[in-house]
Amino acid sequence: MGISRRASLGGAAALLGAPSLASAQASARTLRFIPQANLASIDPVWSTAVVVRNHGLMVYDLLYGLGADYQVRPQMAEGHEIGVDGLTWTISLREGLKFHDNEPVRARDCVASILRWSKRDVLGSRLVALGEEVSAPDDRTIRIRLKKPWPGLAWALGKPSANICAIMPERVARTDPFTQITDPTGSGPFRFRRDLFRPGDVAVYERFEGYVPRSEPTDFLAGAKPVHFDRVEWRIMPDPATAGAALQNNEADWWETPLPDLLPLLRRNRDIEIGVVNPAGNLGVLRFNFLHPPFNDVAVRRALLPAVDQRAFMDAAIGTDAGLSVVPAGVFTPGTPLANGAGLEALSGPRDLEAARAALRASSYAGQRVVMMSATDLPVLQNLSEVAADLLRRVGFNVDFPAMDWGTQIQRRTNRNPVEQGGWSVFCTTWEGLDVSVPGSHQPLRGNGAQAWSGWPTMPRLEALREQWFDAPDQAAAQRVAQEIQRVAWDEVPFIPLGLVRPPQAWRRSITGVVRGGSSLFWGVRRA
Repeated sequence: MGISRRASLGGAAALLGAPSLASAQASARTLRFIPQANLASIDPVWSTAVVVRNHGLMVYDLLYGLGADYQVRPQMAEGHEIGVDGLTWTISLREGLKFHDNEPVRARDCVASILRWSKRDVLGSRLVALGEEVSAPDDRTIRIRLKKPWPGLAWALGKPSANICAIMPERVARTDPFTQITDPTGSGPFRFRRDLFRPGDVAVYERFEGYVPRSEPTDFLAGAKPVHFDRVEWRIMPDPATAGAALQNNEADWWETPLPDLLPLLRRNRDIEIGVVNPAGNLGVLRFNFLHPPFNDVAVRRALLPAVDQRAFMDAAIGTDAGLSVVPAGVFTPGTPLANGAGLEALSGPRDLEAARAALRASSYAGQRVVMMSATDLPVLQNLSEVAADLLRRVGFNVDFPAMDWGTQIQRRTNRNPVEQGGWSVFCTTWEGLDVSVPGSHQPLRGNGAQAWSGWPTMPRLEALREQWFDAPDQAAAQRVAQEIQRVAWDEVPFIPLGLVRPPQAWRRSITGVVRGGSSLFWGVRRA
């Protein structure tokens, strides 16, 4: 016998306390947050999961911080000097930095942290390739010597996407980068209570009294990080109905990922506010397998371009509220510095299904079975996949659309065999907007063959342009490279952008000061 929705909600009330009791006893100094997923790891260097990144940004500070304008500024760093040849960076640490065990943050802690991060992160690997030396001449000085100039090093050290360069005590940072840490000591504005952590239930963070904010105003990940709550509780609620009821009944203050279907109900509650916290959102992506027919033929990939309607994909993914998605979208995140219109008419011009069908008939496609993977347990991805499968069929592909959960899809997309041997042809996913805002961390644009992201394209032109971006001396030069990358992308089609999803968050109106610019952040937030 199934469990009724009423029983499910009743169970949640029993766990958290009856609504009236919860409202009466809720501490004004405790923020109750419902995260997007269970916190399955506490290591933001080992894991690329967004929920782990959000955890890491609470517990760890970064040497540099990204502002809402996507420009990098010193954070733990007081500043830096670059040698005249561009090869030596001398970074000075701010005074008064402390870890949660009240030990001072020393440069050697930062060096160990940078080296561990560099072995896991896509931009960190650039440091591995270019680094001659990463050393600590004294307790407040970090010296990085490079084989060739890298103007974007500070951006790499401060980016908040995927693996973050979390500064840990040297004893922790010496942990093998392919082994998860167990000691959560950081120097960020919150201290993680490992002793109260119950995976799948609750994670508890307490304000770190020893944290010294910067003097500048709060600006996303840059500037001051003032904490106005003594305690933040992440309450894991995978069932959307339970999470929605908790928010409405004042059993929770903030829900990170409200289901689009529940937004009308939440908007009718005068005590709840709906807003987009992360304008960089998530870029929808249609990704091909380049190892086997039919998508190993560039003509087959190009055939789809005239038929892709980004608005149809976005409406299916997140609904028709124009504030929750952005089209047209090129290969870089709309609204970020490198987004551009080069060749964008390939997706923004009038859609032409007949042109797509004619192009497919002129290609090498011979009716092969096309396996379109889809994760049925992730609504946004499932909705994108439904639209994609329908489009492929209308263009003329023989589509097999097997249902699977996200975990199964993650495993299957590592299979490099043809579809007859358990492989795949195409799938939809989304990428963090900040990850795909620059070429260095833009995995769908990589063309480095067997080392590339699932699909494994070999595209030397894109790889060469990526190197040019790394060498760009200024923003204008970087923009020119980005435009050329986008032109090449329409020619070689490493993926097809489907639009930018900007998922909303929901919080009670008693919560003010929510920091806009990127992920869910907990400094600056207070109870009115």
